[in-house]
Amino acid sequence: MQDDDIVTLYWQRDETAIQETQQKYGRYLLKIAYQILLDLEDGKESVNDTYLKAWNSIPPHKPLVLPTYLGKITRQTSIDLFRKRNRKKRQASQYAVSLCELEECAGGTTEQSADLRLLAETIERYLATLTRQARSAFVGRYYFMDPLKEVAAYCGMSESKAKSMLYRTRQGLKSFLEQEGFAV
Repeated sequence: MQDDDIVTLYWQRDETAIQETQQKYGRYLLKIAYQILLDLEDGKESVNDTYLKAWNSIPPHKPLVLPTYLGKITRQTSIDLFRKRNRKKRQASQYAVSLCELEECAGGTTEQSADLRLLAETIERYLATLTRQARSAFVGRYYFMDPLKEVAAYCGMSESKAKSMLYRTRQGLKSFLEQEGFAV
């Protein structure tokens, strides 16, 4: 079933929309949730919450790119669940590892940035200066929380080269943020 048809089912309040979403994007959403939570059951819970949030938000929203819309919901739901479940203990999920790597160049903790919108716009401008491969690796690693091995595979390079490229990209981001007036 096409994405437009699935969105139409949501707008018609047809419960088949959830089944079609699950069939088409369930594995994709579970991958995002698992990368953050490192727990299959928590991942499934997060994906189920995504279906409910999609049901409650479509309408009024009419997503242009359904997988991106669902992925964003899953990512935020998983991060919220991660924070809730790990307040006392820190688990080394891809989310935690990615945040630690980014803290080096963003200063403090990225979760506590005073003006996230301005920071996001600045990071977007920086990403626009990168090669497609570097941008893909950066987004895969720090947005989708993909493991280094997976980033290297879809970028067609060794893990050590991907690790080096991500390090240089973070260093470049740090310099860019400093030039833009962010305290790093």
